[in-house]
Amino acid sequence: MSELKKIHGIWHREVIRFWREKSRIISSLITPILWLLIFGTGMRVIEMPGIQNYQSFIFPGIVGMTLLFTSVWSGVSVIWDREFGFLKEILVAPVSRSSLVIGKALGGGTSALLQGFILLPLSPLVGIQLTPCSFLLLVPLMILISVGLVSIGLMIASFMESMEGFNLIMSLVVMPMFFLSGALFPLTSSPDWLKMLSYIDPLTYGVDALRWATFSGANPLLPAYIEILILVAFAVAMISLCSYTFSIKK
Repeated sequence: MSELKKIHGIWHREVIRFWREKSRIISSLITPILWLLIFGTGMRVIEMPGIQNYQSFIFPGIVGMTLLFTSVWSGVSVIWDREFGFLKEILVAPVSRSSLVIGKALGGGTSALLQGFILLPLSPLVGIQLTPCSFLLLVPLMILISVGLVSIGLMIASFMESMEGFNLIMSLVVMPMFFLSGALFPLTSSPDWLKMLSYIDPLTYGVDALRWATFSGANPLLPAYIEILILVAFAVAMISLCSYTFSIKK
């Protein structure tokens, strides 16, 4: 119970910090809307089998992109906490590294979930009518994806000493994950070498699961339950690895 209170306190602090940064919320929504309305419209001539139009096809991918960017970027809180001395106070406090990472991961995941959730009401603009069942499937999937990705951002930030270094590494991690995930094109039509790289990308299974939940009856790359198990394993593995990095970084 004591550890749960500590996790809740860290989570609450991360959520309050996110909610106070209104400019961050607004700016992070502009990019996905531009992808949907401008890039999607420009590529609308592409026919997607079984899906109404190209904008509909990339909608789950853009939701995944929002989760990716928001989640990984939340790792910058570690750098801010280090600069202001708050991180040192937490590390010397009677808080386990696992509780610290879980609290921050849940806080960052909540922030990413809120931003991803804001995009869902835009689905009618691209010809998608989400059902209550779709919402019930999308929310836990978005949470799983966000928690795993937040842990990546936290782990990267634990080794960085400056914002500039974090931004550089983040770009090297985020962009390949996004473009290899199949968010913008169907992997079934990709060459074999690109498929192999995509199957290594955990976001591939996240985007594919989101697409499966969005379009009832859509055929996923793997059975849906296997993709969900992969996302669970990814989140647990990243939290464990991130906890270890925090335990060796003083």
